[in-house]
Amino acid sequence: MPNRHLNPVPLRAQWRESARRALLTETEGMQQLIAALDGPLGDGLAQSVEVIRKAKGRVVMTGMGKSGHIARKIAATLASTGTPASFVHPAEASHGDLGMITPDDVVIMISNSGESPELRDILTYAKRFAVPLIAITSAPDSTLGKEADIVLPLPRAKEACPNGLAPTTSTLLQLALGDALAIALLEDKGFSAHDFRKFHPGGKLGAQLKHVRDIMHAREELPLGPESMAMADVLIVMTTRSYGCFGVTDAEGRLMGIVTDGDLRRSMSPDLLKRTAGAVMTKAPKTIEPDALASEALEQLNSRKITSLFVIDAENKPVGLVHIHDLLRIGLV
Repeated sequence: MPNRHLNPVPLRAQWRESARRALLTETEGMQQLIAALDGPLGDGLAQSVEVIRKAKGRVVMTGMGKSGHIARKIAATLASTGTPASFVHPAEASHGDLGMITPDDVVIMISNSGESPELRDILTYAKRFAVPLIAITSAPDSTLGKEADIVLPLPRAKEACPNGLAPTTSTLLQLALGDALAIALLEDKGFSAHDFRKFHPGGKLGAQLKHVRDIMHAREELPLGPESMAMADVLIVMTTRSYGCFGVTDAEGRLMGIVTDGDLRRSMSPDLLKRTAGAVMTKAPKTIEPDALASEALEQLNSRKITSLFVIDAENKPVGLVHIHDLLRIGLV
């Protein structure tokens, strides 16, 4: 049969050097972008945050070609981090989609040259109805730069394309600046992980943002008993509940210890069944609170190499239990 495996690529293959040059060029562009924050770019960013946070409507992103693709991504990032946003295609705007833009909105227009003719109708519309217009461009003296209310001037960084034609470094800087704007707005709003969950209910990210209380087993299902319970009875409860553990409580119902499969192995002896839960348990077990995120529960289970966590209230009383299988069920693992 023919060999289906590719031959190893030589260490000094040309494509490696090509990729390295491209990344180094774009890295230099990012460094220029960071430095530019100390000048007009930083001033424009601060003004943009102020305008957007006061707007009653949404942020309308627009751009043509590669800048349009970047604008779509920025709109998605803004929307998922608490700033309502949408994308309007310049070509479609001229055929009725201008109606999607209201005086309560803020328009952010991306154009590296600032002279893309397709943007003209949105630009004119924004000026006519006094819609705040923010320009992201490498040419602040362009038509777009002169007409915009706020300009975010990108540095004229060298493109990674050896011909200096394909948008590479320039689109990276547009994207990075959009992320910076979104994060500034997120922090201004005090947008938390709990808020983030509202916009990300699906997939692994949604699973990470679920609370422990959403996935835990309720108190009536818990394997619990006093420290005086005989291990013969503890084993019955552990087998019946199938969580691989048993919670030991004091007279007031507070969790004081846990008996796990590991404790059983370590305590294995002829008289094990005659001993009490208190004699076998591990004291001060690791626990978690109901309002903690599922991702925190996973981190504890992984770092401590355990399979279950009791969920306790403010009085250290068990109110639930989360098992590694629960995290598997919601797709977190």
